Amino acid sequence: MNYYNPLIMKKGFMVIVVLIIVSVSGSVLAQNANLDRLNAYKIAFFTRRLNLTPREAEKFWPVYNEFQNNRNKIQQERGQLNRNFNQEASLMSDEQLSAAGDKLIELEVRETELAVTFHKQLKGILPPVKILRLYQAENQYRMQLLKELQERRPVRDEQ
Repeated sequence: MNYYNPLIMKKGFMVIVVLIIVSVSGSVLAQNANLDRLNAYKIAFFTRRLNLTPREAEKFWPVYNEFQNNRNKIQQERGQLNRNFNQEASLMSDEQLSAAGDKLIELEVRETELAVTFHKQLKGILPPVKILRLYQAENQYRMQLLKELQERRPVRDEQ
């Protein structure tokens, strides 16, 4: 009896591919749903802390979102550079190590320049007291997220 049937193998392969796609899609949708909830929470958190008027909010959020997107890109690039260094440091030449250090500093400078530009844009949108509240709210938001993550983390028994 021949157990190898190309048609059955092909159908089985297609079922596996479909299952993988469905599971990955579900995971991506769950991540997007979590990201959407996190963004909604952040908007509510900042809106309460800053007490934005509708006019201020209309101008503020596009500028803030663009700043966050650009800052995230820089931070991702820095993270990739750090991962590469951690994985390949022993294989890198002095020139490569020096270039990696230069790139890290360049990313720090870019992030600082981005923050300066963002601050100047904010001055045209918000009064000074709300700008300072924003900087405080960013720190409070990070602390709140860390606190919630720690509270959700399962407690391990001490042995």
